Amino acid sequence: MKAAVWMGPEKVLLKEVAAPQIESASDALVKVTLTAICGTDLHPYRGHLPGFPTGTVMGHEFTGEVVAIGEAVSRVKVGDRVVASDLIACGSCWYCQRNLSYHCPSASLFGYGEVVGSYTPGGQSELVRVPYADTTLFKIPEAIADEEALFVGDILSTGYASTEKASIKAGDTVVVVGGGPVGLMAAMCAQLYQPSAVYVVEPNLRRHAIAREIGAQPLHPDQLQQIKEATEQRGADVVMEAVGSDEALTLALRLVRPAGTVVCAGAHHSRQMPFDTEDAFARELSLHFVVGNPIAYAERLLQLIEQGQLTPAKIISHRLSLEEVEHAYRLFASQQAVKVVLTP
Repeated sequence: MKAAVWMGPEKVLLKEVAAPQIESASDALVKVTLTAICGTDLHPYRGHLPGFPTGTVMGHEFTGEVVAIGEAVSRVKVGDRVVASDLIACGSCWYCQRNLSYHCPSASLFGYGEVVGSYTPGGQSELVRVPYADTTLFKIPEAIADEEALFVGDILSTGYASTEKASIKAGDTVVVVGGGPVGLMAAMCAQLYQPSAVYVVEPNLRRHAIAREIGAQPLHPDQLQQIKEATEQRGADVVMEAVGSDEALTLALRLVRPAGTVVCAGAHHSRQMPFDTEDAFARELSLHFVVGNPIAYAERLLQLIEQGQLTPAKIISHRLSLEEVEHAYRLFASQQAVKVVLTP
């Protein structure tokens, strides 16, 4: 079968690889109908993950049709249209029972080498083996198109988790630092709580139009005084950081008001960020980090999409074939694309 394979920094190539097989009674095989490139994929693409295994089949956002199941699978059946959680978890351990699937001892991530658990080939391919299928797969309601369901498996769940952790209240001023896919999903989900305003701080003007389309107010970083002016100089009640850099987190901490909340949804890897604990203490700040949790939120998010309260497909800027995966990665890495969806 054909799959997008990581062959080194800035080298994701379409190659022929062996088709997966059922390996465990809890497995399912899914024929991929749509897949996407995620910001997380750019870490290995840019060479930021030393030791990332050459030959990794990439991708952890995908929808598809179940074509085979192991004998222990009961929640999905052959022929079901499904969206996969990017995170694979057993569903039965102490952590899974408490909706903390990322901390499951068996946790892994599709198409991400051994960064999270053992390697499982990903969804930028024609066929995927899905471990723990009863936990990892979710049926897509008939009324929802695959494009609308696709992001439930990662970025929409991450954005939604950010808003839940932030405890947004009606009338709050909310700021999202970073207008990439996760930031846009966070801005979209924040509006479920009826804030007074949702601002998206983003230097790339290409992303401003989509931010407006989903109901947020985009700001260039040189326009941040508008946040102070809108809050009588206090600062935002809630800031969600969706970049994953020291600079973005520092900005988020600067934009939040005293006794406000900062939530980090960006994938952070720094071990050297200077953190002003004196300022955080004096201003009584709350700081949280979240990892998206599709296993916990998928069914709720699918319901919100079905009700028309969330329209995640609005952020798609490019629809390409899997054959064009090299071009797709270049578009996304250069920020010429907001979100790329690929069809095998």
